[in-house]
Amino acid sequence: MPPRLTVTETARLRLRELEAADAPFILELLTDPDFRANVGDRGVHDLESARRYAEESAGASYRAHGFGLWLVEHKSDARPLGLCGLLRRDSHPDTELGFALLPHARGRGYALEAARATLEVAHTRFGLERLVAITAPANGASIRVLERLAFRYQRMVRFTGDGESRLFVRENPAAAAEPAGLPDSSSLTKVRE
Repeated sequence: MPPRLTVTETARLRLRELEAADAPFILELLTDPDFRANVGDRGVHDLESARRYAEESAGASYRAHGFGLWLVEHKSDARPLGLCGLLRRDSHPDTELGFALLPHARGRGYALEAARATLEVAHTRFGLERLVAITAPANGASIRVLERLAFRYQRMVRFTGDGESRLFVRENPAAAAEPAGLPDSSSLTKVRE
């Protein structure tokens, strides 16, 4: 088996490419009721479909674009916490920031820390100046993370049959610099996901 490809690291987290061995984690996250309510059903219902998701969905994105959703794990013990990364969808022309965490990892600042690191990769490695993010209308936790990252609500959209979503846009990477008075990403233990 080839070594796991680390994309980036933060003070507490490692973001790496998904692989078939991550199927138990993928199954747990993608069948979580909050994930389904806020993101939707991704067709993952057992370990085999979770392996296919890692190999075909994530793997295809890595091969086509050089990026995709990455596994977020705690550096201290390699425990999977969630997904965060960059997406290209056929339903709209922009590159999208996406993130989702397991229930035990929420409310600890991991989403903000992983998303901030992903934005840095998007800008420095892929030269992306404009990113979007899409949330369920009532997903207040994700909306707060996006606002902390200088994403601005633009409008309601409907890209799929899942209903309307809120579209957020971040045009200027410099706008996401940490405003004065806020803690850096290594000390974000009180930020809600």
